[in-house]
Amino acid sequence: MRTEAGVKRVIVAAVLANAMEWFDFTIFAAMTPIISKLFFPAGHGAPGADLNAILLTTALFGAGFFMRPVGGVLLGLYGDKYGRKTAMTLGMGIMALSAAIMTFAPTYATAGIAAPLLMLIARLLQGFSIGGEFGTSTAFLIELAPPNRTGYYGSWQMSGQLMSTMLGAALGMIVTHVFTPEQQLAGAWRIPFAVGLVIAPLTVYLRRHASETYARVLATPQALAKEATVVKRGVTDYLIGMGMVVASTVSFYVTFGYTVTYAKQVLKLPVSESFMVQMIAALVMLIVTPIAGALSDRYDRKTLLLVSLGGYLLAIFPLYEWVVAAPSVTRLLIAQVIIGVLSAAFLGVYCTTLAEMFPKRSRATSLAIVNNVAVLIFGGFAQTFVTWLIKLTGSPLAPVLYVMIGLALGLVAVVALRAGHFRQRGVNPAEVAG
Repeated sequence: MRTEAGVKRVIVAAVLANAMEWFDFTIFAAMTPIISKLFFPAGHGAPGADLNAILLTTALFGAGFFMRPVGGVLLGLYGDKYGRKTAMTLGMGIMALSAAIMTFAPTYATAGIAAPLLMLIARLLQGFSIGGEFGTSTAFLIELAPPNRTGYYGSWQMSGQLMSTMLGAALGMIVTHVFTPEQQLAGAWRIPFAVGLVIAPLTVYLRRHASETYARVLATPQALAKEATVVKRGVTDYLIGMGMVVASTVSFYVTFGYTVTYAKQVLKLPVSESFMVQMIAALVMLIVTPIAGALSDRYDRKTLLLVSLGGYLLAIFPLYEWVVAAPSVTRLLIAQVIIGVLSAAFLGVYCTTLAEMFPKRSRATSLAIVNNVAVLIFGGFAQTFVTWLIKLTGSPLAPVLYVMIGLALGLVAVVALRAGHFRQRGVNPAEVAG
């Protein structure tokens, strides 16, 4: 029998493992300039060699991104067939392997062409792992929760991602400020990847102490009838789910993920202080997200989603217009904190709502498809696209318009939610084996 203390320890381990998976996947971007020099050297005097090194490193980053749908579907199917814990520990084990490769990989100077090939393998493993993380861990958290606490438990999925943002920003600042460029090239760049190896003992802990939240559904007439009803409404549910994920995606990849670049290139603010703004906003969101999840267990979720997302959509343009009118770190911080509260209020509610839209039998796979397709389309090249928009239009508010389009799609999806979406549509425990 699961004790409350035991469940809490498993939740903490699962959330920390979730955070470390996202950290391992995203820290590569922060280390890209160094990786390009060490693994794709621009020497030998070849014309355009520097550009080729950057392009090859960018392609390496993108390779991981395009592996996400593959990992999402395969690990999702695996989790729906063999259990959430089994799929989670497999995914985390793969991420731990990729972190180990990146931590100890020899550079081009030592191993020649084998060095970038090893980094490519590690990046493909990262993408595969993170692709299945959202579906399996979200299903795990809400299925572990008591019936009246699913919103609170599900909100910790997003909290884990916010933790990874804070940790990545902190380590990026430490490595670039404490070590000289020469020291970074000599080996300090490996420190963030070594930190990522923490995921290995977390994986072992979950494998030993977590109880399975799901077993395969028995093919009873009642279970099959319930599944058939859900399948008929599946296409609409997928579109609604993708709409909500789009709103989440533009928040992570543009509103907050693009903060430092936007502050430096457009607002002309110091990089170190821009990192500080990003970290404070992430901290505020980390506090608000579980509070919003807990509120969704007591109050109408659709109303909470409409108010938070609607407020977010209405506030972002005037706030950034105010920041652009007289750029300063103080104004940027105020804007990001206000937007962060509204965004976190949405993120804390939508994750559980999304998970409960799909039946237990196909939940992990459905979440993986909905999440990875939407992120691939609206998140993968979001920062490149908004940078191009700024150059094309000459307007510093161009990224805000992109975010508003994503938020509007999310709002339409929330409006389309029906009463049946706001309850767990999984099977009755009597219909579950094990």
